[in-house]
Amino acid sequence: MSEENKENNDNPLNTGPISRRDFLKRGAVLTSGITAMVAALSPLKQLEDTFDMEEFVQKHYKELTPKEMEGVLKRIAKKVEKKYGTTPNVQDIKPQEGVEFSYALNLSRCIGCRRCVHACVDENNQSRSPEVQYIRVLKMPQGTMDMEKGDHHYNVKKVPEEGHFYMPVQCHQCEKPPCVKVCPVEATWQEPDGITVIDYDWCIGCRYCEAACPYWARRFNFSEPSIPKEKINPNMNYLSNRPRSKGVMEKCHFCLQRTREGKLPACLEVCPTGSRTFGNILDPESEISYILKNKRVFVLKEEAGTLPRFFYYFDK
Repeated sequence: MSEENKENNDNPLNTGPISRRDFLKRGAVLTSGITAMVAALSPLKQLEDTFDMEEFVQKHYKELTPKEMEGVLKRIAKKVEKKYGTTPNVQDIKPQEGVEFSYALNLSRCIGCRRCVHACVDENNQSRSPEVQYIRVLKMPQGTMDMEKGDHHYNVKKVPEEGHFYMPVQCHQCEKPPCVKVCPVEATWQEPDGITVIDYDWCIGCRYCEAACPYWARRFNFSEPSIPKEKINPNMNYLSNRPRSKGVMEKCHFCLQRTREGKLPACLEVCPTGSRTFGNILDPESEISYILKNKRVFVLKEEAGTLPRFFYYFDK
């Protein structure tokens, strides 16, 4: 490599196509002062080729007024229609008061069929090539809960296998989420109903949250997500299943575009054995409350102190 090329590669302000995310990354490494600020703003002239200025100057989600959010949703719908040829219904569904979602999974019933994995992919507009999956199903040897001994590359045609049980793992929507603490730009946070969300427009792809998660529940888009036009789910929500872009994190969000409207998560609906239970833990009459009161439930990696809202149990 020539000295000139080496210098260009080492330069954080090296020109070329740039996105808002790249701009924020470069700005994050600059020191304070007028000179640094001018240097950080120098790539602005290239932004027009990547996205419009409205997207670039968009406020943080929590600062948007209802009118501003309406404009954001229209802009997203326009981009989706242009790319996929379908008119989406893009919403910003808010949490309901008096609701705190929780999940329970009966490991005695799960047969490792992975139908939950693929239902999740279909519902949440996850990339198909490469395929991004929020749920990992581990084939576990009986007698251990050590995730390191689990195998998620098993042959699904041979399930269930004698001497094993199956343990699906996804985002646990922790009460004390370490992923939120480490985000340098507040692109991820916990909602009042217990769901930890990600604003894909604010994520800078630093992957700190991925490293902080003890459950390996976050996914990073190393390449541009690819979804066949005929596979796109047009029922979208800003903080959940709208299409993502290269360089951002994503994860399970309890299908909030469904659950905040009284429906069940896609993974639960497709489960053939009734292994999954979901509901409002604040409702003492809910099925999830009954399970937590009457079953010997446990959480993964309790020692991490994350206080998950995702519980496991066995029938015996």
